[in-house]
Amino acid sequence: MKEDRELREYRELLKPPDHFEDGFGWKAVFGALFIGFVMMPGSMYLNLVIGTGVGPAARWVTVILFGEVAKRAYTRLRQQEVFVLYYMAGAALSSPFSGLLWNQYIVQSEAARVLGLTHLIPSWVAPPPGSESYVERTFFHRDWLVPILLMIGFELIQAVDHFGLGYALYRLTSDVERLPFPMAPVGALGTMALTESANREETSWRWRVFSIGGVIGLIFGFIYVLIPSASGVILVEPIRILPIPWIELTPYTEDFLPAVATGIQLDLGLMFLGMVLPFWAVMGGLIGFIITMIANPILYRKGILYHWHKGMETVDTVFANNFDFYMSFGIGLGLAIAVAGIVHVMVMLRKAGHKEPLGERFKRLFTPPPGRGDFSIWIALAIYVASTTAYILLCNYLVPGFPIIFLVAYGFIYTPIISYISARMEGVAGQFVSLPMVREMSFIAASRFFGYHGIGIWYAPIPIHNYGKATVKFREIELTGTSFRSIIKAEIFVFPVVMISSLLFSQYLWHLAPIPSSHYPYAQELWHLQALNTLLLQSATVEGDSPFFQALKLSYVLWGLGLGVLTYWLLAVLNLPIMLIYGVTRGLGQTTPHGVFLEVIGALLGRYYFIKKYGLRWRHYAPVLLAGFSCGMGIMGMIGMGFTLIMRSLSKLAY
Repeated sequence: MKEDRELREYRELLKPPDHFEDGFGWKAVFGALFIGFVMMPGSMYLNLVIGTGVGPAARWVTVILFGEVAKRAYTRLRQQEVFVLYYMAGAALSSPFSGLLWNQYIVQSEAARVLGLTHLIPSWVAPPPGSESYVERTFFHRDWLVPILLMIGFELIQAVDHFGLGYALYRLTSDVERLPFPMAPVGALGTMALTESANREETSWRWRVFSIGGVIGLIFGFIYVLIPSASGVILVEPIRILPIPWIELTPYTEDFLPAVATGIQLDLGLMFLGMVLPFWAVMGGLIGFIITMIANPILYRKGILYHWHKGMETVDTVFANNFDFYMSFGIGLGLAIAVAGIVHVMVMLRKAGHKEPLGERFKRLFTPPPGRGDFSIWIALAIYVASTTAYILLCNYLVPGFPIIFLVAYGFIYTPIISYISARMEGVAGQFVSLPMVREMSFIAASRFFGYHGIGIWYAPIPIHNYGKATVKFREIELTGTSFRSIIKAEIFVFPVVMISSLLFSQYLWHLAPIPSSHYPYAQELWHLQALNTLLLQSATVEGDSPFFQALKLSYVLWGLGLGVLTYWLLAVLNLPIMLIYGVTRGLGQTTPHGVFLEVIGALLGRYYFIKKYGLRWRHYAPVLLAGFSCGMGIMGMIGMGFTLIMRSLSKLAY
């Protein structure tokens, strides 16, 4: 396949700097505390209410606030300091203890009860349903001690882990092979815009574009987030001018589109996202969805989608279709994408012509650019070995019946191979590669052939990772001129902040109202579907007949694999953009497609209006516009969350 013009445009957005600076200091310390104890609760609340957190808004708000404080103190934020704040915000907003909110739900869920799995969920995941902690809705109970300690242990290993093989692969693909990483400049450009917004005496287009997006986000957030949140506290039923999470249309289209989940998600952020994503990736997703929309009625009339019936809405329709066909078909599609990615990497390796001798190129593996803050490649490999060994030992202790040979193969055979393939694909085409269902199928194999029965292995810290994304993160750090040592310092400081604040606010949100409930509409709408899909898979390792094997059909897997490979080959022969290929194969899967319409509108506006008006500068404008919109939405979300939490807290006081 010839080099894609769109990818080349992304590659040329930003060049690496020639010097690096440390960005960690007292500003970063106060920034981490602000993010952890102010932004994190807002992000967690929005995730439960509308399905998206504060996201980039937390980074923008933090940098703007600290930039204003810095100016009044007659100083300024350097680009490297901004990036460290940006980096820590991403780490803090992961809110790991929000996973405990999911665990308490899954143990008590109707899905677990119907599938007969409730008693099989280990107590180190969550206490059994009879625990007093569920009545009191509190994590500060002795029954939660072991799950909380294990969560902290997992997060600690993970915080260290990506400085191991992920960093080693970055050095190999970026320093030795000189791959361009076309999507990394997008993230780095956002940081540069943050720097200019923090030092507004350097007025530029970035600040103007950000302000436009911010105003749009404020207006839309007022309607979409603030009014429902605030009215839900005062009134019996919240006022929702725009339906959350979507307008349900499935009952209205079931006569002429049977077994098709239809609806429209009116989150304006999807339109801005469509402007940022590669155009052909969005178009490919639309084509794949149209094919699915045509195929589902045919599959229904042929008796393949036999669980669907009239009256089902989106959640039930998607689950029924997944059970009947799309779970198996999706496995085949995933295999096709993985095969295509691996073949693409192999072809690129064969075609790669290097004028330098192999020995000269590998010298760069041990002599990184001066001042970048690199550490020895041997230290990185030692971190990888130590963290993987820790995962294996911990998993073997928690799930003693699971064959340890599988754990060793995960950590020391599969992980390095798939990570290198994915890292190279990220470096060449900006695409992530993974083999679907490897983890799941190995669990099933252990159950069928090695005598393991139970579902504890699904919750254990399996040493199966793909470090392809980590290489992109390191490339972003390099492009911003930030020393790697400042990132290490940031990780050390932000870890306890994240642990403490995430636990406190998870407890607070759960104590205010049951999760899910009408107070958290997104969780109430979609967690049931997620629980059904999750537990259906987990039932595969239970002794006896499992619903999973009723849903898994090898013929449909082969159809998915064949159709995916054929689609990839046909589009490649026609020399169509690589993003279209991945978009079509992704869109052929069965998901909730309600957001695709606004994504397509955004992609069309970007390509046929804004690019014609602004030229290739639009590639720079779009990420900043999206970040500004996210900031405006985040501010409205924070106001709504603050009002809600204060009013509900006051309602609990005795007068």
